[in-house]
Amino acid sequence: MGGGRAVLHVASLLKVLAMKVPKPSQVWLLVFVGVVALMGGGVFWYRSSAPPPVSTLRTAVVKRGDLVATVSTTGIVEPEEVVDVGAQVVGMIKEFGRDSNDSSRTIDYLSAVDEGTVLAWIDDAIYRARRGRAAAQVEQAKAHIEQAQADLRRAEANAQQAVARYEQAAQDWERARRLLATKAISQEEYDARQAAYSVAKADLAVGEAAVAQARANKTAAEKALLLAQADLREAQQNLDYTVIRSPVKGVIVDRRVNIGQTVVSTLSAPSLFLIAKDLKRLQVWASVNEADIGRVRKGQNVQFTVDAFPEEVFQGQVSQVRLNATMTQNVVTYTVVVETDNSGGLLLPYLTANLRFEVGRRRNVLLVPNAALRWQLRPEQVAPDVPTDYLPAARQADTGGAAAPSPAEGKHPANRGVVWVEDRGLVRPIEVTLSLSDGLQTEIVAGEVREGERVVVGEQPPAEAEGVASPFAPRFFGGGRR
Repeated sequence: MGGGRAVLHVASLLKVLAMKVPKPSQVWLLVFVGVVALMGGGVFWYRSSAPPPVSTLRTAVVKRGDLVATVSTTGIVEPEEVVDVGAQVVGMIKEFGRDSNDSSRTIDYLSAVDEGTVLAWIDDAIYRARRGRAAAQVEQAKAHIEQAQADLRRAEANAQQAVARYEQAAQDWERARRLLATKAISQEEYDARQAAYSVAKADLAVGEAAVAQARANKTAAEKALLLAQADLREAQQNLDYTVIRSPVKGVIVDRRVNIGQTVVSTLSAPSLFLIAKDLKRLQVWASVNEADIGRVRKGQNVQFTVDAFPEEVFQGQVSQVRLNATMTQNVVTYTVVVETDNSGGLLLPYLTANLRFEVGRRRNVLLVPNAALRWQLRPEQVAPDVPTDYLPAARQADTGGAAAPSPAEGKHPANRGVVWVEDRGLVRPIEVTLSLSDGLQTEIVAGEVREGERVVVGEQPPAEAEGVASPFAPRFFGGGRR
């Protein structure tokens, strides 16, 4: 019908042109326009009456093979142990130490150091003066102790004399009392001996007080010596802190000061050098999504690559799954520490690593492509005797490439899925039980599918839909590539 209307429109157009265009000069033009119009109408009629193209099902073979399920993520290569060497005193960097492997080379980036190696010297003039003053105070305190000891000995000697005088006065007074009773001495002599006794007794008390004071002075001098010695130790320690030494054997990763730079130590020690303890043992700190962290465990094998050496595949093992999760844009990630051997020295600190955690391995198992589990069919493609229950199942049976644990692992029930096989131009479902997946293939642990059987993975569009026609060819009445 569309082709007939097009021919009538073309005939009307020819009549109009015939009336307006001079016949002798435009006959060939009218003929050409008529031929083109007839050809266009014919093509339109052919396309509208031709049957719609039929797509072809694409299939893949179910086969046996080995399967390795992995969790992929990224991480940062870190030294196994890094020591941040700082300064505990204030001063100017006066000089750097010497490389342990090359004494002609001063400490710099990549310098090898041993435990105790001098890294740098801070100007120690002020600290030497403080130590000298503290040492002088110690000597002065020792002199005070010696003086206090001499005073104590003198006070003790005076006290002993006072004791002797007191005892003599006491005996004289006692004798005078007996003689006074017999009237052998006068009252005046008795009073004199009594007064001498009282004076000796008072002198004894004074002597004992002097001894106590001398002992107190000695104790104070001893405490002053202890305080002076503590000040001397502090001054000596600060003087020792002007020599920056390496606490471990390793390699200088970062040098953060220069000669002449003033180091200011306040509440936190300033960082001067960063030392990697052992670059033959490195770690990779990987960020694992919360959806995958349940399949990562200690001792798990890990393979990873770095962009610096794309052809090299490095091996490692999970040594730690840290619990301090972080949240970024509502995504929770956990830090997983992977230990690796770097005896070859290829890996460098702080490289970005692409890791694959091996969460499961199967050998000689039945494998089906994940595309077969994701295929979405149309109802008219299903064989007539297939129950309608499989239509929604076909649309929902999609593993999404996620690895499902097998029943033998006892963690989760096995996933169920449906694959479709071709049956005389239509498709028929087969229920299967799924296990591990590597993102491309999934293990089948139960189901009626057999090795070598072909399952539907998609549809092959017809040649016309694939755009075989030239893009420069004329498109009549809206025709063209789909």
